[in-house]
Order: sequence, then C-alpha cells, then structure tokens
Amino acid sequence: LPIHQHKVQLLQAVKESDFLVVTGETGCGKTTQLPQFLYHAGFGKNGKIGITVPRRLAAITVAQRVAQETGCVLGQEVGYQVRFDDYTSQDTVVKYMTDGCLLREILADPHLSHYSVIILDEVHERSLNSDILLGLLKKNFSDPGQAGTGRSFPLKVVVMSATMETEKLSGFLGDCRVLTIPGRTFPVTCTFGSAVGPKDTQSTAYIKEVVRLAFDVHTSETAGDILVFLTGQSEIERACDQLFKKAESIDYRYDVQDQAVEGLLILPLYGSMASDQQKAIFQPPPRGIRKCVVATNIAATSLTINGIKYIVDSGFVKQLRHNSNVGMDVLEVVPISKSEAHQRAGRAGRTSAGKCFRVYSKGFWEESMPEYTLPEIQRTSLTAVVLTLKCLGVHDVIRFPYLDPPEERFILDALKQLYQFDAIDRRGRVTQLGELMVEFPLQPGLTRALLKAAEFGCQDLLLPVAAMLSVENIFIRPGSSEKQKEADEKHRSLNSSLNDFATLLGVFQSCKSSARPSAWCRDHWIHWRALKSAFSVETQLREILHRLQQKNDFPVKSFPGSKSDLFRQCLCSGYFTNVARRSVGKVFCTMDGRGSMVHVHPSSAVFEQEAKLNWVIFHDILVTSRVYMRTVCPIRYEWVKDLLPKLHEVDVYDLSNVAREEVTNEEMTKCGKKRVCNGFKKISVENVMKKLEKRNNETTVNEARARYIQRKQQRQQ
Repeated sequence: LPIHQHKVQLLQAVKESDFLVVTGETGCGKTTQLPQFLYHAGFGKNGKIGITVPRRLAAITVAQRVAQETGCVLGQEVGYQVRFDDYTSQDTVVKYMTDGCLLREILADPHLSHYSVIILDEVHERSLNSDILLGLLKKNFSDPGQAGTGRSFPLKVVVMSATMETEKLSGFLGDCRVLTIPGRTFPVTCTFGSAVGPKDTQSTAYIKEVVRLAFDVHTSETAGDILVFLTGQSEIERACDQLFKKAESIDYRYDVQDQAVEGLLILPLYGSMASDQQKAIFQPPPRGIRKCVVATNIAATSLTINGIKYIVDSGFVKQLRHNSNVGMDVLEVVPISKSEAHQRAGRAGRTSAGKCFRVYSKGFWEESMPEYTLPEIQRTSLTAVVLTLKCLGVHDVIRFPYLDPPEERFILDALKQLYQFDAIDRRGRVTQLGELMVEFPLQPGLTRALLKAAEFGCQDLLLPVAAMLSVENIFIRPGSSEKQKEADEKHRSLNSSLNDFATLLGVFQSCKSSARPSAWCRDHWIHWRALKSAFSVETQLREILHRLQQKNDFPVKSFPGSKSDLFRQCLCSGYFTNVARRSVGKVFCTMDGRGSMVHVHPSSAVFEQEAKLNWVIFHDILVTSRVYMRTVCPIRYEWVKDLLPKLHEVDVYDLSNVAREEVTNEEMTKCGKKRVCNGFKKISVENVMKKLEKRNNETTVNEARARYIQRKQQRQQ
C-alpha cells in the first residue's frame, strides 16, 4: 500500500505534533495501516489508539481486517464499538468506533484520559458528529496551557481525509502540519449518459437506467468486477432482483462478449447488513464469475473492494436534510457532489485501468451537482448535539468553534426543542431530566417517552418500541405483485389495534416468544436480521435505564388509567411536537405552528380509518409528491393540551445562555433587532391556553370544516 513508503515520516510527525492532518486517496491504507504503525511504535503503552469513522459498517469491517492482519482475536488487542454493539475488552489497544461513540465517551471523560492517540478518519464526509468532535478537540486540546489538564501525558490528534480542503482544516486546527500520501490509482475513463438531466433531480428513472447500464457492462465489457452506486436498501434490493432476472435469461455462449465470463454474482451492500453478508463482498468470486456489488455511498468512502474495474454511478445519494416546511429531518434523495463523483469513479482504478459509466448527463454535472458535500451540521437538526454540548459545560453553543458554523436558526430550533422536552430550563441550563436524556443514543422525543414510561414502571411497553424504531424497516416488501399481496395480508394480521407503535410492540413480543423466531419472521414477511438487531438494542437500552433507575432522585409515579391509555400518554410526552389534528376528510394539520397539511402513509394501520380519528401523533415524515406521517397513533386532545403551549411560549434567545458579560455591543444590537423583526413578545401560558382551547374545541373545528366544504362546493359550481 502507498502509505508504507511514508511510515517513518508519519511516525515522526505524530511524535512532534499534537495535531496533524493526513490526506490521501481512499485505498492508500490510511485507515488500516496508520493505527498499526502507531501501535508497533509503542504509542499504545500509555493509552488506547482510538480511530473514529462516520459509518458503523466501516468500523466493523475495518476492525475485522486489522485484527486479521495483526493476528489477534477480534475484541482483544483490536476491537470496535458502534451504537448498540461493543466488541472491545480490557486488552483492547486499537479501538475502531463511530464518531458518535467517541462523543458519548467525552461526556463521561472530557479529557479522554484513557487515550494516547485519537484519529478522526473520513472527515471529508462531514458527518455531524465528526464536526462536533473537531470543535471539541480544538477547544480542549489546542491550547498548550489547558491541553494537559486531567492527563498525565499529551494527547495526539490525527485528522484524516480523502478529498477535504486541507488548508482550511489545518487553519482551523491552528495551522498544524499537513502530510499528503499519494494514491496508487490507474487511469479511469468516465462516460456521461443522457438518462438524467438537470430537470430530473426529483425523478427515480435513474434506477431503471442503472440496471440497464450494469447489464450492458456485464455482456459487452471484458472480465472485471462491477460496482453500482444507488441510494438505499429498498432501491438496492429492487435493482438486485431485476439484475438477477436479466442475468438468468441470457445464454453465455452467445450473449456475452468475453467468453471468460460465465456468470454474474450479484451482491447488495448497505449499512444495516449482517456481518456474515458483508464478508461475501470482499471475497474473490469463483473462477469465470463476474462480481457485481450494488451499494450505497458507503462503498465510495469507507470501504475498499478489490477487483473492481467498472463503476455505474446513479449520481444520487440519500441524505438527511432539515425540511423547514414540516420542521423535521427527512431522508431525501439528492444529487451527489462533484467531489463524491470523483471518489466513486476512482474506485475503478485501484488494481488496473477502469471505466466509470455515469447515468447522468454533462448538463446535470454542471447545473445540479455542487462542488463539495454540504456538511451535515448545516442541513440537519442539532437537538441531540446541543444537549451533549450543554452537558459538557459548553453553554454558549452559538459561539462554539465549528469548522463550518450552522445557521443560527438551527441552533435556536434545537434549544427550543430541548426546552419543550424539559431537558433545559428557561435560562438554558440542563435539567435533571436533560442529564438522564443525554445517556440514551436515541432521538430526544423517543428518549422522553421512554423515561416517562419508566417513571410509571411500565418501561416494558416502551423499551421494545424504542428498539424497533432504532433499526431499519422491519417489514419486507417483496418484488412481485402476488407476493406483495400475501405480505400485505400478513402485515395487516399483525395490526391488533389502530396504533402503529402498538404493532411494533406486538411484533417484537410475538417474535421473541416464538419457539422458532426466524421461521416466524419468514412466515410474516418480517426482516429477521432487523428483529435480531432490535433484541440486542432493547437489552442495551434496558441496561442504561436500569443504571439510571438506581439513582436516588429517579422520579417514580403511579397511573390510575388503563395500560393502553398509559402507553399512549407516555408516547404523547415525547411526541407532542408531532401532533396533528384532522382537518377535512383524510387530511391532517400539524400543531407545531407551521400548520403543514399531512396524510397518513399507506403502510400505517390507521390508513383508510382517518375519518374515525381527530387527533394523532406520528414518529416521522416521508416527503414524496405528498407529505406522509409514518408510525401513527390516535390520541385524545386532553393528553396534549397542557403540552402544546410549550410549542409557542418561549423566547429562544434566552435559551442560548450566552454569558452576558462576554457579549459584544454588536451582538446585543443584532439580538435586539431580531427580536423586534420577529415581533417578539412574552406570551403568557394563559393566553396561549385560551387560544388553543378556542381553536381546538369541537364546535370551532366543525364550523371550520363546514366553511371549507362550502367554499369547495362553490368553486366546483
């Protein structure tokens, strides 16, 4: 690997510098070899060598590879930790983990006293946690006077990236040293297609074209493996089915140009796959068989698959983005950046000259694709991150050292949501509940609901639900229409009530109590792998909760009503920001102040039952041609009427808790102007309650419906 030529230089640079930036093409050996160099040079004697990557699949596979190379058992000297899966021991010196796991460790140990070296890898992906870690490491360890506090030896920080602008990164870290490792790549010929143009950013036509192109490569190009890029699990499985049918229908004696190619091995690759399935991707195919890996963006940045000679690039990626219309983070399919496109193409030139077939046109490249990927911190909710920073004592979250600062409104939205959940008080200080919430690797609303259930001693109702919502979609959607009908009937049989959360609880309990859980899943068209993950997640969440319940001040209450009401009221305490009221017919209106019009998703148990419901809560939103609520539960207005005022009654600038004596006159003027522009006024709880009561009583709602229907009839006439 190219990195071996720079071993001495790298070790010397780490020895001499507290901060170091290493840049090099994916595949040059950064992730697997540098930690081994440091380990063998004795850097692990004082503490662990920690390596963070944004994706859990990468952390697992790279740790497996390094354990194999060093000749140790995985979990001994080399181990990994990802969310809900810890494969380390007291002997672990080289520890691979997701950036979120290191962020959680900093909560318990801000000085990282158990580590001698921290390596932040894949920083060019600009994940939310990587950016926050960069800021924390700069804040805590870049000042020589403070860096040694709480430590007996200095911490070495290495930041690694493939395509990042290194000058910007070095400048952020105090103009630290930069080392560049040249890649070992062969020439790659790139060809633009015509199926996707600048006007097709919302189209899904690229999937069909990707399958066609991949099959053309198989039949007309010389031997060599194919890597296909799509956006997510369902797309990948659909494309694999179509490719399989095409590959089965040809005669290899006449239809394939290279007679050395006698078959096609099709392998999917996405983040939630089981580790035994992952291993098949890295193994060479049988003689005469061409391997075709259909993958998400994970294969462009975090993993290297040997033997790839051809790339088929869809030009799209699935990204989490904050949708201001619905006020939530939504997974959206968007065009990739040009730097990502270069990385995808580079995968074809690892072992020999290669070819990259792009589904999109030159016009799409020029008009629809940005130069670099927009950092996650500038496009998603910051609620969990702001709570973590607050718990770390970073109260001025607006002026925290961000590599690329997010818009102030995103920070203020996060503060507002934390206040609504009672995680911080009016002055922005973390509450007792906030300190409990930060312990869970879940979204804040789900954590709030779980803790409320634990107060009433009914955590057995919410723990399985939280686990099920933390794994991929459990319901299988088969390709053929006949099997789809069968699957839909089986799924409907699992809906014991008009409550999707209760359905998840029922599936979890039925499968776990079954004598043959994998067979039960097969019979009911459920992903057994997802259920297995949910069982593991539930166990770990239970352990966290049990530890917190041992505290003397953990709240305990009793509930006089039925178990069903208790279950739904606990959900309301966490999901009251996701309340919707039926407006007209099957359309609901959200109560978060935006008044978005939303529909029940067809996969929900309450689909086609909307007329029977007036108030619902939902887990998340899916935006297509319509805005759909997913995982829906009917509720009563009285369960949320005391919570809804919290959506309106707070001045968010108070919550930022900026140390007032440090605020400049310019910032005070800016803050004052914003308050005036936004028409800020202290809204009393009583006024909000009166408005909500008036707006939400049945008479007012029925009158509004009648007026709407009358206007509709007049327009039709």
